[in-house]
Parts: sequence; C-alpha cells; structure tokens
Amino acid sequence: MRVVVLADTHAPRRWRSCPPAVAEHLRRADVILHAGDVCVAGVLDELAQYAPVTAVGGNNDGPDVAEWGAPETVSLDLAGLRVAMVHDSGQATGRTARMRRRFPDAQLVVYGHSHIPVDLTGDGVRVFNPGSPTDRRRQPHGTLGLLDIEDGVLLDARIVPVT
Repeated sequence: MRVVVLADTHAPRRWRSCPPAVAEHLRRADVILHAGDVCVAGVLDELAQYAPVTAVGGNNDGPDVAEWGAPETVSLDLAGLRVAMVHDSGQATGRTARMRRRFPDAQLVVYGHSHIPVDLTGDGVRVFNPGSPTDRRRQPHGTLGLLDIEDGVLLDARIVPVT
C-alpha cells in the first residue's frame, strides 16, 4: 500500500489548487492522510479525487473541515499497520513517550502542526510529520511524506521535497 501523507496545506492562502509536484505523488496513492490545517474542506474533496482520504482537524481548520469528517484524532489500520493521527503532538521534548501514552496501540503516529519534517522512533513508536508542501516556513523545501506498507510492516517511510 502506498500512502501519501500531507499536513499544513493552509488553503486558500498557500494552496489554491494541488501543486503539480504533489499531484505527481497523489496519482500513485492508494490512501491519502492529511494531518490537519487543511483550512477549507474543498481541499479534502480535491484530494479525494486521487484516492480515499483520512484527515484530522487542525487548529486553523474551520467547521466545514469537521463537517467533512475530520475529527481531532484518528486510529486506523493500513494494510495491517496500526496508525494514529493527530494535528499537534506537542513539544519535541518527550514526543515519542507522549505519543506512546496517548496512542498505546499505534505502531506509527502521524502528526503535523510544526511544518518541520520528522521521522523518529522511540519508546516503542514511530512518529512521522511530513512537513508542509506549501508553507515551508524555515525549512529548505516544501515536503510531503510517502509510506509503503505491506502485511502490517512499514517497509519504507520517507519525506520528499516538492518545492
């Protein structure tokens, strides 16, 4: 299973329509995860034209995003891998332990909010932030995440520059 992971697209200020470099990855997606701050539900509809979308709400998301079906947290099974998703995972210090406590059954926790790409394992959990494809802030590139999952195993997780 190929999963494309997005966060912090911040439409319409930063995302007016899907950037071509992002669309290139979405065309090969089996599933799309959005870790919040999509800001308008229309982006989720746009993403759903590529593959099924699961999203969580972020601190900048309006009521239309919640109405679309983006709760505060999500737990799901992706090809046998137990995945949890939340927008804000809190400060970097103690993050893996905190995510282990919050999502005790998750093997992977996807989050956003900081716009800083992270792929880190600790305390028995892997945490993954794809960064932002459209609002890189102090990062050198806009980024998204790619996950390859098979039979409950995360075969590959990488952060890919798209700007």
